[in-house]
Parts: sequence; structure tokens; C-alpha cells
Amino acid sequence: MPVSSSMLEQTVSGHVEQYFKERAHNEHAADRLKVRKLTDAEFDALSAALPEGNFQQTTAMRDLANHSVEDTSLIGLVDDNDVPVAGAMVAYTPSKFGETGSIWVGPLADPDDGPLLGKLTDAIRNDAKAHHAISVSAWPGDVYRKHTSEGAPDGDADSTMMKNFANLGWKHGGFDVGYGSVVNRWVYVKDLTEFSDSKALLSSYAKNTRRNVKIARNSCVTVRQVSRDELQVFHDICELSSARQGFHNRSVEYAEEVFDSFVDAAHFMIAEIHLDEYMKVWEDKLAAARKVIAQLEPEEAQGELSDKKASKLRTARQNEASALKRIERAKEYIAEDGTVVPVAAALFIVHPHEMVYLMSGSNDKYAKFYAPTALQHEAMNWCIEHGIDRYNFYGISGYFDDPSAEGYGVLEFKQGFNGYVEELPGEFTLPVNSLRYGIQEFIHKLRK
Repeated sequence: MPVSSSMLEQTVSGHVEQYFKERAHNEHAADRLKVRKLTDAEFDALSAALPEGNFQQTTAMRDLANHSVEDTSLIGLVDDNDVPVAGAMVAYTPSKFGETGSIWVGPLADPDDGPLLGKLTDAIRNDAKAHHAISVSAWPGDVYRKHTSEGAPDGDADSTMMKNFANLGWKHGGFDVGYGSVVNRWVYVKDLTEFSDSKALLSSYAKNTRRNVKIARNSCVTVRQVSRDELQVFHDICELSSARQGFHNRSVEYAEEVFDSFVDAAHFMIAEIHLDEYMKVWEDKLAAARKVIAQLEPEEAQGELSDKKASKLRTARQNEASALKRIERAKEYIAEDGTVVPVAAALFIVHPHEMVYLMSGSNDKYAKFYAPTALQHEAMNWCIEHGIDRYNFYGISGYFDDPSAEGYGVLEFKQGFNGYVEELPGEFTLPVNSLRYGIQEFIHKLRK
């Protein structure tokens, strides 16, 4: 009888826990581990069990990457019971000097455990040699240093991780800022463990973000997940943002590949405005305002209006003008775009440890409806309802004090949800063929 995925995850989780207990008392615990290739089920169970696990170290990501890479390896370290306790997915791509390996947001190993990282490094190096690769680059998902939402350091840097990688021959690419890296070095995160419902979550946001969520809700903005045959709608919304902000939008075919690779773990979401319902809301507000006006204007004409009633009449007239303006604009919107208009889109990827906000787009014409804010709020609501207590807004630039810096608007948007910042260590490169790697690095320096 085959072992179910959940049973396998429990087994791997138990053995990982047992390894760390042994490691606490025996610094040579890693010496007993053996190297072998992992099955798909084993690797995904390992990704789910380890704190380093993430969607980029899964077979779903492998399946997506297979459209653009030469080959992938699922390398594992297994204990005496042949159960994995550490590993890495290495993707190999061709270059002018030979293949190079990439470990996206990995490896899956505690970087503070030098012997364990050393054993896995040897396995990665040997696998790369079998692929005749020049080098392997890794972008660990482990936190180098935590920061507050405003970017102030919040705790010590993980110097042990940096020393372990350096001692094992990995060359560090430096602590950069900006969006130039293959993998984000700075990410914005919201811890959801303390929230039990949508109301509690909403109360944790900054004042303006709370207001924008409520505006979206009161403006008949609804959020739903789209099916595969609606991915063109998703793409078209993202295209609006790419044209406005000057970045390259992914193709519909790419969205389909993500959908097919991640299946239920990929949530393609859109926010729609139901303009017919929106107009009805304002027609009701108009009727309510006119009712007050009809009651108080006769008293005003006779000069019998108290200060309190005069204030009430002024407010009613302001509400009437506001309602008329919005009804007229709603009619224009409906004439131009129809009664139900998709105005924002976002892709979220779910992993047992977290939900990741991967990409998005919006129609600036409907900016005042705050649909992107509604999308974020609903995504975090989904996490709370499904027991996922970490929401990863993903990349920010690492610039915190310069409003003119690249990505500053993105940072401000994410800060409105009151999370915190994780600074990751960045890129490490493990030379495999010293001669070819040296030539490649020399040519890169000449080009610079």
C-alpha cells in the first residue's frame, strides 16, 4: 500500500526533529548521513518539514523550471532509516563555458550546522561535476538579519551562517540592494499567528490601509480566484501595470505553465468592481439625502431651522452632490467597460510554511477603488482560514529612507499592512571546475 503524502511528511518531519535532537548532543551527527537522489514525494515532504522549505524548493517549481533549464537534481541527505533530513534542488542551465547550477531559495539545510552544510555541499559539488558544471550558485532563504518595517536592524546578524558558507568554499556575492538579483535579498513579511479572524487582521493595519480596505468593500469590490481559461484576463490586467511602470510582463503561456505546475498551490486572483451594485449603493444614499432635504428645507424657508438642523441639512446637501457625482461617473464607467470590471490581479503561491505574493497588476483608471489593497487583505484572510501563519509580500528593494529610490512606492504599500523585513544573505557561488570558473570570472571583470 503506497504511503500517502501526509504520512510521508509526518515521517520526514519526525526524522528531521530526531536529527536535530541528536545534533544537539553530538557534533558528528551529520557524519552518519548518506547521500542519494530523492523521489518527488520525498523532496516535497522535506520542503514541507524543514523551516527552510519554500515554494522554489519543490517539484512544482522543478516542473515549471523544466521549460527553461537543461536538467534538475533532487539531492538528499538521508539518515540510518533512509529518510531525508536535508537536501537541495539544483537546476542546470547552459552557458558559454558549460553548465551552471542554481539553487533557488535554498539549500534545504540549517546553515548554522556546519557539518550538515558541509556534507550537503560535497553532495552538491559531486552532482555538479557529474553534470560537467562550472559552478553552482545558491540563494539561501535563511534570514541574515531581521529588520523593523522601517528598516532598522532588529537583532543580530547570522554571522555563523556566513562563516560556514565561506569555510566550505562558497564565494559570497555581497550585500546588495535593489532588484538586480535572481532571488530577492530583501523581503517584507507579515506574521499572522496572532490573528483569528478578518476583523483582528484589519485592525493591525496602518490607518490609511484600514480605510482603503473599507473603501474597497463599500465600493462593491469583490475578490475571486480565476480558472485556467480566464488567465488572459489576469494577463491583460498585469499588462496595464507593466506598460505604466516600464517592466516586462510575463506571457499568458507563462501563466498557464505556472497554473499547470503548481495546480492548487497557485492562486490567480482578480478583484472586480460590480458597478451596477455600486451605482445602486449611491442611488440609495441619494434617496436618503433627498429625504432629509425634503424634511428640512420647509423649515429653512420659514427661518425656523435650529443650528443642529442647519448642520444636518448642509451635510445632506453635500451627500446629495457627492451621490450625484458618483452615480454619473458610474454610468460613464458602465458605458465604457460594462457592469462587472476586473481592475486588479495578483498571483499567490501557497506552501505549507507560507503564502507568497508573487506578481500583480492593476488598472490605474480605477485606482480610487483600492482593489489591490482588497486583494492583499483577502489573501491574508485565506491564510488565517487555512492555518497558514506567515504571509510573504516578497521582494522590496532594501532602500528605506529615499523616496526617490527604486521601488519606494512598493515599500510604502507593503508597510501599510504593518509587517517586518527579512534581509537574506544573498548569492553564494561554489566553484566546481576551477579553471573554467576562473576564466569566466576574469572575462566578467573585463566586461565590467
